[in-house]
Amino acid sequence: MEMLKSLKRDILNGYSITRQEAISLYKLPLESLVTTANEIREKMCGDSFDMCTIINGKSGRCSENCKYCAQSSFYKTNIDEYPLLEAKKIVDAAEKNHLGGVLRFSIVTSGRSLNDEEINSVCESYKDIGKKCGISLCASHGLLSLEQFKKLKEAGVTRYHNNLETSRRFFEKICTTHTYDEKIEAIKRAQQAGLEVCSGGILGLGEDIEDRIDMVMDIKALGIKSLPVNILNPIPGTPLENASKLSQEEIIKSISIFRFIMPDGAIRLAGGRALLEDMGRKAFLSGANAAISGDMLTTLGISLKDDIDMITSCGYKVKKI
Repeated sequence: MEMLKSLKRDILNGYSITRQEAISLYKLPLESLVTTANEIREKMCGDSFDMCTIINGKSGRCSENCKYCAQSSFYKTNIDEYPLLEAKKIVDAAEKNHLGGVLRFSIVTSGRSLNDEEINSVCESYKDIGKKCGISLCASHGLLSLEQFKKLKEAGVTRYHNNLETSRRFFEKICTTHTYDEKIEAIKRAQQAGLEVCSGGILGLGEDIEDRIDMVMDIKALGIKSLPVNILNPIPGTPLENASKLSQEEIIKSISIFRFIMPDGAIRLAGGRALLEDMGRKAFLSGANAAISGDMLTTLGISLKDDIDMITSCGYKVKKI
């Protein structure tokens, strides 16, 4: 289609599409859209595929009321609850993933933030990992202070994760214990401390395509190049336990549009990928070029071996983006 050809040409020459242009893509036929998105990915990112894994370093009892989350203290979800894991368990997990071919490893903790004692503890874990193996270190510990971010940086962390989750307009329908702006302020503090940032959201919260586009536009405006895309896995006991599941076409179309908005970034399939019929293969040929492998925080994921086999068959090579 002429519109897609024209947009692809402009994007490859450095053009940033407008919000309205991104919305208009949603009306186009799926196959034409995904083909063009994949062509943009090939030109801008080549065959690189960025793979990471996470460990649930502190589980449950979260003070925040995010409606999708099994770890919120507001809901009864029967998950395992525990304080910070001991360093050995975290370091062993990092070493195992590094030996398996994973490029990045992150400790993820529940709660609005960590206190200074907890920050000192996870920093020791990050330092121990750095001594044992060469895996790149990421972190996800909520809305930290500038000084706490600086401690993570000094401990060897290179990238911080903090999802916007959805658009500014829709955010208060999902969470009321912290704000969209508090998330953005935390992202800016992480960047000020010298950390790269990984930020994305969740598809299937009840938002529409404009919410998804607005979220990605905001993330791009922050200079972020790593965009995790989660698919809601409705958890019994949460307010979204009966949420309608998105079709695979809806998910793939959204991911393809994200590639038009962020042509040179890592669009990373994250939580909920196991809900897709093909475990994400179609998405990896529609603009996505990164993934979180293995288990998620409170749900099962896809094995590292199966993921590496799949992405290799798609023509990718595991490299950092």
